[in-house]
Amino acid sequence: MKKIIALVVLVLFYSCKEVDCSKRACDEIMHADKAMNELAGKEGFHTALLKFADDSIIKPNEGDLPVIGKKLVEAKWAGKADTKDISWRAIRVEAAKAGDFGYTFGYWKFIMKDTTLYGNYCTVWKKQKDGAWKFVFDGGNNTPKPNN
Repeated sequence: MKKIIALVVLVLFYSCKEVDCSKRACDEIMHADKAMNELAGKEGFHTALLKFADDSIIKPNEGDLPVIGKKLVEAKWAGKADTKDISWRAIRVEAAKAGDFGYTFGYWKFIMKDTTLYGNYCTVWKKQKDGAWKFVFDGGNNTPKPNN
């Protein structure tokens, strides 16, 4: 999983060559990331991710092959319990100079009855024709509790 995330981030950096975090694009991406987090707390993690997912989403799965395509992700999650106990916070956002592609990186927390899990995540965002931001890749992994 870590290798997949690292590869996506490297591809993003090297394919864009010039990364210029224009204030507008970065603000829009950060707003989308925060809105998805807020929706997850209200309606559930799966619900929020599906609302903000591009049709071409790539969703890695721990110990399993990634699921490619929004319809297949929906099918994989159909009938499975959702949770409102996962939250996240981006600590970095960058956008391509063209302002149509970018990523957020941050920390997530999953509070369960007897324990709390922590991790980091990387979400790659793509601007849609209507101006909305949808993500095309979202992945993360478990980590110790972050210092910040």
